[in-house]
Amino acid sequence: MLLRRSALLPGAVLLFALPLQAQTPASTIPVAGQIVVQGALPDEASKAALMARLRELYGAERVVDQLSIAAVSMPAGWNSYLLKLIQPNLKLISKGELKVDGTRVSVRGEVANEAQRQQLASDMATSLNSSYTVSNGLRVSAAEQTLLDETLAHRIIEFESGKAALAPSGQRILDEMAAALLKVNGKKVAVIGHTDNVGARESNLALSLARAEAVRRYLGEKGIAPAQIQVSGQGPDHPVAENTSADGRARNRRIEFRVLP
Repeated sequence: MLLRRSALLPGAVLLFALPLQAQTPASTIPVAGQIVVQGALPDEASKAALMARLRELYGAERVVDQLSIAAVSMPAGWNSYLLKLIQPNLKLISKGELKVDGTRVSVRGEVANEAQRQQLASDMATSLNSSYTVSNGLRVSAAEQTLLDETLAHRIIEFESGKAALAPSGQRILDEMAAALLKVNGKKVAVIGHTDNVGARESNLALSLARAEAVRRYLGEKGIAPAQIQVSGQGPDHPVAENTSADGRARNRRIEFRVLP
């Protein structure tokens, strides 16, 4: 979990991230399980109270203090409201952050189910007075995405060279993907086509889209409703490897599956 500050605004800005996902300078990247606390508070008493609450909740050995003392303005009763937000239910959140900027509170990250998503935001709102606003950016954990990723297992769905016709090996992988897609609870899924950088970009964009469309058609034959699949072609614009080798180009010629919110 990371608690870090964005640009200092009037009032304190605190961000909790649990655990870290966003890219940060190497000096601020925590060891797994750490709670790195950054932000600006008006005095040592405020800092001591916040650190005590965090250490009580997460354990003193996990909390890393990077707070500073600065001349920041606070709404009336701000410190007490901040402490009300540091409750055990925060431990239900992973891969996210809680930002407190004056009377604006925002929370994002992953929780196990929709009931938790709604309850966490409701608990935050009811612990504050009416001058505070809570923005709920929590999402249900990506179990469906994990299922698709594990089914694809870094394999490449192959097509005939320069065409949008599926190779037999690609069809076999899609047979497995169709079975997995039946388990994502009806959620829409993006099928995204990619190419290497050989040839004209416009041609590659068209080819990547045509291949994504071919995947949707094939999955439709396997019982996946076409309306469940959203297709796009990104051509060579998002490589995952260098295009300077045959292996790198092969890795870039790929189909991705992304569960949509």
